[in-house]
Amino acid sequence: MNVEVTPLPGIGVRKDFATRNGRRIGVVTQRDGQIELIVSKSEDPDACLASLPLTADEAGALANLLGAPQLVAQLNEEHRELPGINTKQLPITSSSPFDGRTLGDTAMRTRTSVSVVAVMRAGQVHPSPTPDFTFTAGDLLVAVGTSEGLEAAAKILKHG
Repeated sequence: MNVEVTPLPGIGVRKDFATRNGRRIGVVTQRDGQIELIVSKSEDPDACLASLPLTADEAGALANLLGAPQLVAQLNEEHRELPGINTKQLPITSSSPFDGRTLGDTAMRTRTSVSVVAVMRAGQVHPSPTPDFTFTAGDLLVAVGTSEGLEAAAKILKHG
């Protein structure tokens, strides 16, 4: 997929790509930090058909919705032929005892044999987080392990 990056002098940057049905989907990040999700015509990317302003939190939530499933699907495909190995998304909620604490504080690997292979935060993938990686509410962990281990990991993140 070819993503085009277009500087918008005095405004910011547009990043977009053409879809199979002849539309362009993109994001305009303005110099003042505002973010807009846009849809335009493939033959005229400047002809905006729809625009939706997003807060940084909304943009992050949308990116997590779109990015995490894709990452998990890729990992599931890669582990398809390894019996007993599963991949799961584990959220850090605002009520989690690990909101504001580190991966090391969870002792996840020691307690469950589950590995956290990535953290999705506000549209950014943080691969292979180290033990000092600090979680924030809204993070989505991508974990690999057995079904039992993943269930135990979910309970740890929820209850401590």
